[in-house]
Amino acid sequence: MNSMYFTEEHRAFRESFRSFLKKEVVPHINTWEETGAIARFIWEKFGEMGYFGLNVSEENGGLGLDIFYTVIFLEELQKINSGGFAAAMWAHAYLAMTHLEKEGDLRIKNEYLTPSIEGKKIGCLCITEPFAGSDVSGIRTTAIKEGGNYIINGSKTFITNGVYSDYLVVAAKTQPELGNKGISIFVVDRETKGVSATKLDKLGWRASDTGEISFDNVVIPSENLMGEEGKGFPYIMQHFALERLVMGVNAHARAEYAVDYAIDYMKERMAFGKSLDKFQVLRHKIAEMSSEVELCKEFNYSVAKRLNDGQYVVKEASMSKLLATKMADTVIYDALQLLGGYGYMEEYPLARLLRDSRLGPIGGGTSEILKEIIAKMIIDKKDYKPAT
Repeated sequence: MNSMYFTEEHRAFRESFRSFLKKEVVPHINTWEETGAIARFIWEKFGEMGYFGLNVSEENGGLGLDIFYTVIFLEELQKINSGGFAAAMWAHAYLAMTHLEKEGDLRIKNEYLTPSIEGKKIGCLCITEPFAGSDVSGIRTTAIKEGGNYIINGSKTFITNGVYSDYLVVAAKTQPELGNKGISIFVVDRETKGVSATKLDKLGWRASDTGEISFDNVVIPSENLMGEEGKGFPYIMQHFALERLVMGVNAHARAEYAVDYAIDYMKERMAFGKSLDKFQVLRHKIAEMSSEVELCKEFNYSVAKRLNDGQYVVKEASMSKLLATKMADTVIYDALQLLGGYGYMEEYPLARLLRDSRLGPIGGGTSEILKEIIAKMIIDKKDYKPAT
């Protein structure tokens, strides 16, 4: 572990969290992968251990720890080989809860953030729509104010925790004619009349519930608006830096897991009288794979440090996600190849890992969109600003 970024306290946390996952989570993973539903008890166990409060300020009931505790949290989740379980946990803690903490008022924090930290309520973030994914400004869901309420109509899709969560953090247009300047953020209870969800069948991330959500004349009180009306777009953009870094860290961690697994397999597998790790062509492939992982990991740690120091790292976080997710797909593909036929078997972990990894270049902003965002910053000198 790189001592430039990690202390002895970080190391102790990693060991403790790794042991927790091995004892409390790993025995259930295959069941949750098969059923597509994560048992509620594990959320409360995460809450009891404080894992959902790592990144939340002490003022708001969390632990107020530096970002490298979050990095460890993400890395270790990737190494139990269930991208779906990992996604459910970090989408709750770093997508839904981030908006609650940053834009929610005291009532919202008491009613939603506190039980989220405790694992007693599960949240999801609803931005993507059937006709608007990476193009957030293109969302069509509306929230029209009538008296002391807002009435929400529209739909969302590809929402992690979208079926079994207790509340939804929803982006909707309060003034559709203003484009991205008319977007606002709301918190909506799952049981509110007019909210319905359909579970989607996915290639990977099988343990997580990914949903398509419909809002049919959903009436919510005006106090469920988070932050200022019309500021939703800059709020979302501001938090995208964290989301993209999260996905970059996830990518280098799962790629590292794949390399480690392949090395262990090659030590045991014999061919032509010697173990696979003695064949030069395979040794050099591992050398290339490990180098690619290490480069992305070091860059991601650097970006995490800058984010922790309060820098606005939208460019660097976008680069992290773009390069690390592509690297992970390539490295995991090559790792599966090193296992030969066994890599294709479900009883070995790399088949699932390959499927789970493929979402990396899609979710949280496709690679194609990220390239354009980065190009605007580098070529056009566009200067994205944090929400004020």
